[in-house]
Amino acid sequence: MVEFVRCAVVTGANKGIGLEIVRKLALAGIKVVLTARDEKRGLHALENLKASGLSDLVLFHQLDVTDAASVASLADFVKSKFRKLDILVNNAGIGGFVFEDIDSVSVAILNRGVIPEDDGTNAIIQTYELAEECLKTNYYGAKITVEYLMPLLKLSDSPRIVNVSSTLGQLDSLPNRSWAKGVFSDAENLREEKVDRVLKKFLKDFQEGSLQRKGWPRYLSTYIVSKAAMNAYTRILAKKFPTFCINSVCPGYVKTDITPNTGFLTAEQGAVNPVKLALLPNGSPSGLFYYRGEVASF
Repeated sequence: MVEFVRCAVVTGANKGIGLEIVRKLALAGIKVVLTARDEKRGLHALENLKASGLSDLVLFHQLDVTDAASVASLADFVKSKFRKLDILVNNAGIGGFVFEDIDSVSVAILNRGVIPEDDGTNAIIQTYELAEECLKTNYYGAKITVEYLMPLLKLSDSPRIVNVSSTLGQLDSLPNRSWAKGVFSDAENLREEKVDRVLKKFLKDFQEGSLQRKGWPRYLSTYIVSKAAMNAYTRILAKKFPTFCINSVCPGYVKTDITPNTGFLTAEQGAVNPVKLALLPNGSPSGLFYYRGEVASF
């Protein structure tokens, strides 16, 4: 039997901010599809939510946002259960780097958007393989998910897309001489093809070892570029679908795996504003970037 209720999909939701977004949406009476790449971990998260009294409001479906077949399977599942989709929260994401020595890096400073000079410790490890995986997950994964779920979102009376981003994706994180900064700053002429060109150029320069010389960020470079691309995509989508409410949000500096649990906020606190954007009333602003609860510059 097909159910006609307000429903949501949250990607990367078996732990951290994603799990808390699921919990808060369910507490608001929304039917939520909790997704995770690892089926075992996703089902474990589902059981924990059921134990807290949310068994009738949360469902699980395995999802690897980097795999089009996996996303297509999710779309079929949502269609069979609800016939449409009201809320999509693109939360799945990875850092694109490894901390060799967490004690030698001030992660708090990094996540507030201040990138330190090289202190000679090589505490942050970035490889080409990690860069590819990061862009494939953080940007292209969100894009594929939107594309496959868009037909269902179009059937909603109040379609919402919330892209979980970061202040590190703000344009101030890109050097002033950066070609990418110029592309992403030109809001009127932003196109998906232009974002793709930026990311391909980034990977080419990364592979050639010329990131700094070509004007890319030196530290956390892939994460910064992936979130800047996410923010650009938010603006593109909002312009393309004016009847939707589509925004990106930095949840704040949260204790998660990406920050090796060194954040100032709990996952529950970090989930507050993504949920607030997901539940905005019709006619609310679209195409904006929020830092926690406040509109911020791209």
